[in-house]
Amino acid sequence: MKNKFLIIIFSFFLISCSEDTPYSNSFISSPHPLASKAGEIMYSKGGNAFDAAVASAFTLSVVEPSMSGIGGRLQVIYKQAEGKILGIDATTQIPESFNNNETDLPSYGYKTIGIPGVVAGLIKLHEENGVLDLETIMAPSIDIAENGFLILPGEIKRQQYEKEKIESFEGTKMYFLNSNGESFKPGDILIQKDLAKTLRVISKNGKKGFYEGEIAEKITDDIQSNGGFITTEDLKNYSAKESEVLTGKFNGYDINTLNLPSYGSITIQMIQIMDQLKIESERDWNLKVSRAVEEAYRYRTYQKDVDSVKSILSVDRAKQIALDIENNHTDIVSIDQIKKSEVADMAQGHTAHLTTSDKYGNVVSLTQTLGPNMGSKVASKGLGFLYNVTMGPYLGGYLGEDKPGDRASSHISPTIFSKGDKVVLALGAAGGNKIPVAINQVAYRYLKTGMPLVDAIFFPRVYKSESPIYIESHLGINHLNDYEFYPESFNVEMIRTKAYFGRVHAIALDSINGKWFGSADPDWEGSVSEFK
Repeated sequence: MKNKFLIIIFSFFLISCSEDTPYSNSFISSPHPLASKAGEIMYSKGGNAFDAAVASAFTLSVVEPSMSGIGGRLQVIYKQAEGKILGIDATTQIPESFNNNETDLPSYGYKTIGIPGVVAGLIKLHEENGVLDLETIMAPSIDIAENGFLILPGEIKRQQYEKEKIESFEGTKMYFLNSNGESFKPGDILIQKDLAKTLRVISKNGKKGFYEGEIAEKITDDIQSNGGFITTEDLKNYSAKESEVLTGKFNGYDINTLNLPSYGSITIQMIQIMDQLKIESERDWNLKVSRAVEEAYRYRTYQKDVDSVKSILSVDRAKQIALDIENNHTDIVSIDQIKKSEVADMAQGHTAHLTTSDKYGNVVSLTQTLGPNMGSKVASKGLGFLYNVTMGPYLGGYLGEDKPGDRASSHISPTIFSKGDKVVLALGAAGGNKIPVAINQVAYRYLKTGMPLVDAIFFPRVYKSESPIYIESHLGINHLNDYEFYPESFNVEMIRTKAYFGRVHAIALDSINGKWFGSADPDWEGSVSEFK
């Protein structure tokens, strides 16, 4: 009896110790409420930040199919509770049979599809870090695909925007037009039985369930019969890789982000330049930060060169650029008058970002995308998901010609700011070439000016790249009078519509109270969820 009593006491002690965690809660910020809910469910089942991130990412493939999905690409940076900051490259890859002499590639369609990476990346993230089984993690996404969900207005707009292109592909019409051949409308429920079947196979068989067997054969049969390049060998040989983590310095914090095919070096350089600027007013912010953006973006073509990357990451180089901006920041006068423009809206957005953290100290910052809105616009009958754009004009602009085996580089840049062994801010963004812009301007306002995170994400952003200074000024932004800051001769355009300047989903640490908190970008339809 005495021994039995001691065993009970010892067991209680172990349980108590297992709950002695460094933080009091777990958290998720994602671009869709159902994706945030999927993460919360994982926490409630004893899962960690990796389980929550993978569950949320698969769910986004169902509820935001225009933004990302299992036919797309992924980049993720993460901090293990008692370990290092690491990254995963699961971006799309150019098939071996691709002929890089093709000069007239379309901007969408079968010829633009590269080897998908999302499934391999999510499986790698889960296998190396998760604690729940894959079927449990994928259950929310399968259930939502099987039984349907209410489509949010943004997703409806994005699908309506591409209706003419959707009509070009038999498989895509099956899944993204209703029985009358029309786009979905507010109040509609989207049910995706074939996608549920595909996800269920993955949940039971892991990576092989997607890259080998029946699903792989359906992918290659459809793509090759319509002039595309992917073969069964391309799929079988694809693997998610460990990414190189790059580091920089900002206001006493370490910046951690990823090397190519992620644009992490540009993200680091941009905020290191910003760190050296004297910003004393909103006018300074707009004029000087816009120049920092422009100067950093001049280096995009040099990211493949090792010596160039060293220069890009150099704080001394950032100081030189900042000094030049300080000495010449008024040299942007143009004969153009200030303009008010509407250049983008939620119908034209692309990419999805989510961030998770848990009570143990694990943190995940994950970005996935199809490329442009609805990717290639192609979905294969019987599978239910859209494919990415990898080859063609969409990604051919900065880093050279496409050739077999290359992986698609992009502005995707999931980022972690840390101090010592603690994460203080983890974030990323959607929004094409505005991704580093959004990440850095939010981080600067939060970490350097002390602005609350929700305000740092809400406050207007600024962009310039061989263009006018674009300033966010849509309805809801509490911006001072547009004309207070600038003479009529300044080349400034106020952007009135939402979602043009990236959409950020971030989590930060309240070190005093030992808890996580976060925010979802108000320009999108996302949410945050906390589990205690």
